[in-house]
Amino acid sequence: MDIAIPIEDTTRRAALFGTADRNLRLIRSTFDVRITARDGEIRLSGLTDDVKKATRALEELQRVLRSRPEIPEHLLNEILANAQRENGEGQGTADIDVFLPSAAIVPKGEGQQEYIRAVHNNDLTCCVGPAGTGKTFVAVAVAVSMLKRHKIKRIVLVRPAVEAGERIGYLPGDMQAKINPYLRPLFDAMHDMMTFEQIKRFMQSDVIEVVPLAFMRGRTLNHSVIILDEAQNSTKSQMLMFLTRLGHHSKMIITGDDSQSDLENEETSGLSDAVDRLDGIKGVAIVRLTKRDIVRHPLVQRVVEAYSEDERSSDN
Repeated sequence: MDIAIPIEDTTRRAALFGTADRNLRLIRSTFDVRITARDGEIRLSGLTDDVKKATRALEELQRVLRSRPEIPEHLLNEILANAQRENGEGQGTADIDVFLPSAAIVPKGEGQQEYIRAVHNNDLTCCVGPAGTGKTFVAVAVAVSMLKRHKIKRIVLVRPAVEAGERIGYLPGDMQAKINPYLRPLFDAMHDMMTFEQIKRFMQSDVIEVVPLAFMRGRTLNHSVIILDEAQNSTKSQMLMFLTRLGHHSKMIITGDDSQSDLENEETSGLSDAVDRLDGIKGVAIVRLTKRDIVRHPLVQRVVEAYSEDERSSDN
């Protein structure tokens, strides 16, 4: 297999190649490929699997150099090791590597594998499904993995502050105290993937940001993964506002259960509207998980099924 990889920034050529082409020589020996560099591109040749791994390593090095002046040795070694063990980013079959060494996330079932593939292969992914299918957890895991591998610079976790039968204004405390209950599920997922100190440090430096949907107006987010959770509680206008926050080198993941909207006055859910409007657009993936994809306690699947039967009876 032969492949040519363009050098994104020729002024960073020395940092990409390393001192005396050390980085290229390491890639050549690690993956057993032939490397030549000329005319603003790097050419790789060798066995297909080896070339694909070397390509992933070079692409990762170029991503790192977008935000760093050079590539330290420990990071170079980590990138090469990750490229060696990955099955390919678009395949969705490899474990998701997060910050806690003991917490590699394993996709559960074909639904989650399809979901992960969709996120890797598209800039906007809408995942719709019942409670317990791992919609939020998988989205956060993919984002954390991309942050660890320096493919993004920040994670923005977003939720609508819409309540089931309660008013946010009547809750005690300041605004941060009022919205914390709505953001708690996102924190819960993240605590399974990194230490409390890591989360605290990332939040203090705005690498991880957790905000209500209403606070997103006027922003453009580059080099980020932006996750909108419980999107069934967004209005059409809020969804449009959120979708237009997508910046360069970023991914958006929208999750929700369109059967559990808490919007008042039978207002159309922004999630349902977006799924209808965006389905079939290039760069957008619509993933639909079902009761078969539920991965929580086995009783959750039976509960969802029981309520589904009740809804079917009322329709008749």
